[in-house]
Amino acid sequence: MRKLLILACLLAPAAPALAGAWTAPEGCEVFMTVQSKACRVSQYYRCLADPHGDQWRADFDQEGPYFLSHVDIEGQWIESFDLNPPNRQSLDPNPTDPASFSDLLASGKDSFAFGLTNEDGTSSGVSGFDRLTGKTIVIDGISLSQTEFEYAEIDPMGNVLRRSRGNEYIHPEWRLFFAGPSEWDPGDGNFLPMDGSPVEFIFPGEPGFLKTQPIYDCDAIMSRAPAPQKEHSHDNL
Repeated sequence: MRKLLILACLLAPAAPALAGAWTAPEGCEVFMTVQSKACRVSQYYRCLADPHGDQWRADFDQEGPYFLSHVDIEGQWIESFDLNPPNRQSLDPNPTDPASFSDLLASGKDSFAFGLTNEDGTSSGVSGFDRLTGKTIVIDGISLSQTEFEYAEIDPMGNVLRRSRGNEYIHPEWRLFFAGPSEWDPGDGNFLPMDGSPVEFIFPGEPGFLKTQPIYDCDAIMSRAPAPQKEHSHDNL
């Protein structure tokens, strides 16, 4: 029931007095809005009913909300919701090698291997790694640590469903991953360049906070009309 309420809130139109602004589900609070490349804006929020350290992200493109993701304090992906077509994908219990933000910070590299199940019962396995490159990147006045990553999602028959590789960014104190320049293979063996890097970090009280219209690269996106970019396993798959 709680998940249905969250999705209902995500899909609900903004109030007329706050046109273009978004309201988090009841019991939750947005702490940051991020405008990114590839015509995406994201609302980051936390909910009182969740375990300590859990965080959510709601993604919007020019047509409205399209993706919702939920991670824990280790950056471990817990569940996600595609809105078109609707689908919930959840982390299987007892992952072989859980993702660990703490291990990445402590040793500079973290591997992961875990299973996923869709609401229709189909399943897949994900494996890969994150590695700190040692580089610090400053975006909109925020210092981020650059990572190198690679992962693959494979179905029970051994078919590759998708792969990705490239760079991302992390904020150690926020315990969040952000997209970066990468390559994406949708399962046909051909890697395509993508870049969903953050451009603006917007906090409560600042202009643009809670806004749902993306503003970067949107003309270019509309001219070629690709599917919305999804970040890799720590945020959503």
